[in-house]
Amino acid sequence: MCQLLGMNCNTPTDICFSFAGFQARGGLTDVHGDGWGIAFFEGRGVRVFLDPAASCRSPVAELVRQYPIRSLNVIAHIRKATRGIVKLENTHPFQRELWGRYWVFAHNGHLGEFDPPLRGDFRPVGQTDSERAFCFMLESLRTRFPDGEPARPALFAAIRELATAVSAHGEFNFLLSNGTCLFAHCASRLSYIVRQAPFAQAHLKDQDITVDFSELTTPGDRVAVVATTPLTDDEVWTPIAPGSLMLFVDGAPEAAGEASTRAFIRTESVVA
Repeated sequence: MCQLLGMNCNTPTDICFSFAGFQARGGLTDVHGDGWGIAFFEGRGVRVFLDPAASCRSPVAELVRQYPIRSLNVIAHIRKATRGIVKLENTHPFQRELWGRYWVFAHNGHLGEFDPPLRGDFRPVGQTDSERAFCFMLESLRTRFPDGEPARPALFAAIRELATAVSAHGEFNFLLSNGTCLFAHCASRLSYIVRQAPFAQAHLKDQDITVDFSELTTPGDRVAVVATTPLTDDEVWTPIAPGSLMLFVDGAPEAAGEASTRAFIRTESVVA
């Protein structure tokens, strides 16, 4: 199972602490050694780092860990390959332009027999079902809203419908952002935490690192972090209900309409 990490804030914030724990899951504390990537939105631009090497051994990952890039929206991914060889073009997150903005997408799961016809506006570069799903979603959004980006409730409803449709083909946990907000779809497993005043200490599960957020923040700061599984062992994370889409704006969940999609239910038997 791949690993997802997202951050949405009300003021530009670095993700160094969370990424330190996340990086370890790429071959050190977990088996996901087939590449990693991270995207930072900066205004209308995106700074993307990708490496098909395991994140625990990647010099690029060490650079990101030590480089306090401040962003309002961040998406990161650690890959365990199920479709597509281990190569740079198959490394998440993926990036495309739609309605004059960059969109970034990362997926966790496997979509069996998912090969929708694509008109050609968005084409996969690699061989993953993840990138094809991303292209399908963007093409569908452009077709539905040819005159430009709709109001956020309409956009949320459209993404919810697409997530429901794609989820019929398998496990479809994903993070999606255009730099103004963060969409998080949980098919099977995602959790989130909102950090805001009064800030306290936090300790990573995957690294023996503790940080005191009260020393690094101002009282008005608010940061939402989404991850496949909680990154810290001394904070309360909220599981996202399987089969639901969430929207994060300015560091907090925001209601935008009906949220239910399709949950993924594992059918394989477990041998003791």
